[in-house]
Amino acid sequence: MVGSVSVSGSSVPIENGFNQVTLLPATNDDFGGVIVDMKEPMEPDIFLCMLRNSISVWKQQGKRGIWIRLPIQLVNLVQAAVKEGFYYHHAEPSYLMLVYWIPQTVSTIPANASHRVGVGGIVLNGKRELLVVQEKSGILKGSGVWKIPTGVVEEGEDIFMAAMREVKEETGIDTQFQEILAFRQMHNSFFGKSDLFFLCMLRPISFDIEAQELEIEAAQWMPLEEYVAQPIVKKHELFKYTAELCMEKADSDYAGFSPVPIRSIFDDKISTLYLNKHQDLKQASCESDDCQ
Repeated sequence: MVGSVSVSGSSVPIENGFNQVTLLPATNDDFGGVIVDMKEPMEPDIFLCMLRNSISVWKQQGKRGIWIRLPIQLVNLVQAAVKEGFYYHHAEPSYLMLVYWIPQTVSTIPANASHRVGVGGIVLNGKRELLVVQEKSGILKGSGVWKIPTGVVEEGEDIFMAAMREVKEETGIDTQFQEILAFRQMHNSFFGKSDLFFLCMLRPISFDIEAQELEIEAAQWMPLEEYVAQPIVKKHELFKYTAELCMEKADSDYAGFSPVPIRSIFDDKISTLYLNKHQDLKQASCESDDCQ
């Protein structure tokens, strides 16, 4: 006879027996699986015994995916988990995530994050000048090419905040975010991941440049026509379209996508929706469901 089974670190009877075994500490996830968050040091043989017992019980419970989060100080447990069929899902500076699919079906465990997100800041002043930099490293080092400030969005950082931060870090210029003008998707980029790059329009609210010494060789306000005339702009399509977007913003009413904070009804989290606020949203303006 088998009594009730707790998922989290308790003793349970083995099926058809009375011996007590201890399960690994775990919590249920939202998709029929469990998450094991290891915190305390443990000998590999003890861990292996608890892992096997836990898998047996979780199979009886009909669980699906098993996630094991191992902090870096418990790296001695990796080999035991891998021998039981676990594989690497992702790694962060402080931990490694291992995963295992229980059912004899195709795994529905989502893959690790597939994209890196970058930003470029287009900053035009009232004199029809573009904020540009020359880099000390990378493929453009020593080329004499002037480009817009660019960088990578940090974990937990909004795109519009990243754009303002990168411009500030590289040039010392404070800005106010206005719009996302365009974005590019590229594959097989950083360690085989895909890359999303957002071209952002920002309005300067300070004008005295202080170039970052670590990464930036030089920074300046450059006449827009001088930037467009660079040979690389004619050869490199991303530079070409960046130049065209700069000209459109300077000469016409080209409208991009502005950030709007929205709240989820499921977990009350705030996220950011980017939309063209210059266009009328028919659905949002309708007061009934009979809009056509």
